[in-house]
Amino acid sequence: MNSILEASAVDCHPASVPDYTPLSELRALQLRRLQAVVLRSWQQVKLFRLRMDERGLTPEDIRSLDDIAKLPFTVKSDLRDTYPFGLFASPMKDVVRLHASSGTTGKPIVVAYTQEDVDVWTSVLVRCLAGCGLHRGDIIQVAYGYGLFTGGLGAHYGAEELGATVVPASGGHADRQIMLMRDFGVTAMCCTPTYFLHLIERASELGVDMKELPLRAGIFGAEPWTESMRKHIQDSSGIEAFDIYGLSEIIGPGVGCECRQHQGLHIFEDHFYPEIIDPESGEPLPDGAEGELVLTTLSKQAMPMIRYRTRDITMILPDMCQCGRTLRRIGRIGRRSDDMLIIRGVNIFPSQVESALLQIEGTLPHYQILLTREHGLDQMEVQVEVTPQMFNDKIGALQELHQKLQGALDHVLGIRVRVALVEAHSIERSEGKAKRLIDRRTL
Repeated sequence: MNSILEASAVDCHPASVPDYTPLSELRALQLRRLQAVVLRSWQQVKLFRLRMDERGLTPEDIRSLDDIAKLPFTVKSDLRDTYPFGLFASPMKDVVRLHASSGTTGKPIVVAYTQEDVDVWTSVLVRCLAGCGLHRGDIIQVAYGYGLFTGGLGAHYGAEELGATVVPASGGHADRQIMLMRDFGVTAMCCTPTYFLHLIERASELGVDMKELPLRAGIFGAEPWTESMRKHIQDSSGIEAFDIYGLSEIIGPGVGCECRQHQGLHIFEDHFYPEIIDPESGEPLPDGAEGELVLTTLSKQAMPMIRYRTRDITMILPDMCQCGRTLRRIGRIGRRSDDMLIIRGVNIFPSQVESALLQIEGTLPHYQILLTREHGLDQMEVQVEVTPQMFNDKIGALQELHQKLQGALDHVLGIRVRVALVEAHSIERSEGKAKRLIDRRTL
């Protein structure tokens, strides 16, 4: 079996297969890479080898792409349970980058990259941006967060490799973002769609007409958004808005992206093999059927993901795109099979809120999350019932409790949310599951 890994080494090089590769060649490449990544994981990742042993499988059992259905799933809790480095398939001396995203227990989800992984990541971002009509000479402002979050650096590397001029603005500071867009002649913006809505509104307040700027494209991701939001963005700013998809566990942004047809997101399936499964049974579903997206990294070295359950609900579109690319497309992702929220690009679980609140004495186990959208930005308020004694006590005690709750939520969630203290029994009770979430966002 070592010959499979050796023979596939050149295939895993970041020099990507063109997006118009004949399907027979693409499927053959996918099989070679799948066999190689299964072997690598089986040899280097204890958890994967144990699960293969439980199923009586060895790497030799993967003889066709259909055999991927025999392999065990990987889920997000596996990354938490093996924190920090338990799923690595490369020694630390070969790891050149670590990123992390928030987890439900306060511990981050850690992901790793070899130099080859970074090169692949860069190459798929180049393909994303090129598919959106961007090229050398464009000035691309990256307003995703930099640092442990994968968004900023992923887009940055891809834009540089494309030959564009990069403005590494990172997140926040709306007035400065608008100043840079105007003064630098920015032609494309990379950020979350709700943040761009905020920039549109703020620009108007500052007397800046987005339609008069050179800006012509927006690459928006890191949170779900709708076609109505796209229309609002395009009508208000005059740009062409593109949906980009990715997740840290797989590589970051760049797993898939729309082309100019805007008929679904092309998955760069020479590196990320997509499946759709029934969320309940785990059984594979055919193209055109809605279900949960499962992704397998075909060329990841440091931290391969085999059949990773994304919890994102979508479908593989059955027909070929009019752009001529042979890469399959998925439909827009609008919901998840679990209860995860994405607020301003940060993953949040109601269970995180609950664990933070229950650490603070004086609160009751009743809370509600209220989502709104103000000035184009998602806002989250956590309403918490407190004991009658607290409300009957001095104002200073309530203020102290509010500060403690605010601090606990800031620490666990990683972003600032509003906290509202409410009286006991003021949150509606339910005979079934508690209604923890009220979503009053529009667009």
